[in-house]
Amino acid sequence: MAPYMRLRQICLVAPHLEPAIPDIAAIMGLEVCYRDGNVEKYGLVNALLPVDTILLEMVAPFRDGTAAGRFVEKNGGRGGYMAIFCCDDPDTYGKRADAMGVRTANRITHAPYLGVQLHPRDCRAAFIEFNHTDGSDDVLGIYPPAGPDWQKHIRKEVTQALTGVEMQSPDPAGLAEHWGKIIGVGVLKGADGTAELKLPNASFRFVKGADEIMSALDFRVGNVAKVCDAAKARGYKVSGSEFFIGGVNFRLAA
Repeated sequence: MAPYMRLRQICLVAPHLEPAIPDIAAIMGLEVCYRDGNVEKYGLVNALLPVDTILLEMVAPFRDGTAAGRFVEKNGGRGGYMAIFCCDDPDTYGKRADAMGVRTANRITHAPYLGVQLHPRDCRAAFIEFNHTDGSDDVLGIYPPAGPDWQKHIRKEVTQALTGVEMQSPDPAGLAEHWGKIIGVGVLKGADGTAELKLPNASFRFVKGADEIMSALDFRVGNVAKVCDAAKARGYKVSGSEFFIGGVNFRLAA
């Protein structure tokens, strides 16, 4: 199998799924495809919404002492929780990360799915997970974490794609280099000099900020003004073409 690396999923975290999930669905024209009971053992509930072939997930703790709950408290409700990548061989990427001093925090084996989650403290800014589903290298193929029929819930009337992720750090170039080594992607420079990691289906930009967090998600939508109006109608403050929900800024472009 030829090596590959794609963004498969972005996971956000909030104290509660309500009203964030219904608000995201209504504002962005998305639909929940699955709620995964397997996350209950971590003290979490979740919901997933497909944005074309990338899954947007939100988790929320239902008991004290969870890693997600500590994340919310530590960051004051700011920052995306996890970037999840599908690849040809998660174990190989996990071993390479370990050689860099980035520990494996969890290995998930639910055949035909394999996931390797890296320690967030070692990753910096957010969790990184690598996963692979045997026999499904098609971007519209089976993907157990999103449920048995996630493809049927793709809606493109309002939102066409999740195109980028913004990472913030006091040392953005250093964080970009670190993440690039972990996922095996070389650091590029954008037109404005911003460090960038480009994957086949999305890009990660690294910008200057006071804390190391996943700070924003970029979406391509059909009508920016209509989506902004929908956010305002739900009570969100819109600045330019973005609004804050689920710990990150949702940034819109046509």
